[in-house]
Amino acid sequence: MSGTRGTPVAGVGPADAGRPALTPQAIRQAARAGRGTLTSGLAPGWLQGNLVVLPAAWADEFAEFCRRNAGPLPLMAVGAPGDPWLPALGIDVDVRRDLGGYQLWQGGAQAAEPSHLMDLWQPDDVALVLGCWFSQEAQLAQAGVRLRHVEQGIQGGLFRTWLDCVPAGRFRGPVVVSARPFADDQVDTVARLTARLPLAHGAPLHRGDGAALGIDDLARPDFGEPLPPLPGETMLYWGCGLTAIEALRRAGVPRYVTHRPGRMLVTDLRAQPAATD
Repeated sequence: MSGTRGTPVAGVGPADAGRPALTPQAIRQAARAGRGTLTSGLAPGWLQGNLVVLPAAWADEFAEFCRRNAGPLPLMAVGAPGDPWLPALGIDVDVRRDLGGYQLWQGGAQAAEPSHLMDLWQPDDVALVLGCWFSQEAQLAQAGVRLRHVEQGIQGGLFRTWLDCVPAGRFRGPVVVSARPFADDQVDTVARLTARLPLAHGAPLHRGDGAALGIDDLARPDFGEPLPPLPGETMLYWGCGLTAIEALRRAGVPRYVTHRPGRMLVTDLRAQPAATD
């Protein structure tokens, strides 16, 4: 596969010495011990990532698909065929056991939900890690933005839209979005701050009525949990890593692995906002 082993996207540096009480390494070790959990709100200030593992014969095309659709699928790192280690993302990162759960897909359908991949890893497997919106939470919280999904311990609703991704080879499909409500007077702040973290999906791609995206009912998400707006709140929508699931299924990849929803790879990389005017 193109790119060096575990190469991160340019501009993402290693973690500095100031770590929260629960370090990314501790979170990964807990996952290895079978104590993995939803990672929303769990690692403020650290980049989290979606995981996709697929055969090497499909990996280059899928990586190009991610590059062409960087909003929903910001590519953080790509592993070498057969190598589960991604040292560019942190100390001792092993994608076979460092997430709080996995999903094995065969023939486009979910076949199992293993707790690790130690017995399932194949010699030609390639790991790709894509940025996650959870990495936005720390800067929003520091700005005084209320995060109701964190308060409730959920990730919120995720919806298929009628927006199309830019195709790449055999990969194509709809953009999937995450939808979260924010106080009306904080919407502009949220949009401005999230734009500073393109590896965490960047700025929202839509605000307000989901009908413009083909979303009919916020109480019935395609994935995740419903979190409709309260009076005085506006829904914001971001491209979501679940866009990859739709593309993998439609492409006919015979076997692939993803993370269990909401249980991301917590890396040792700081969520470093890009400079703004």
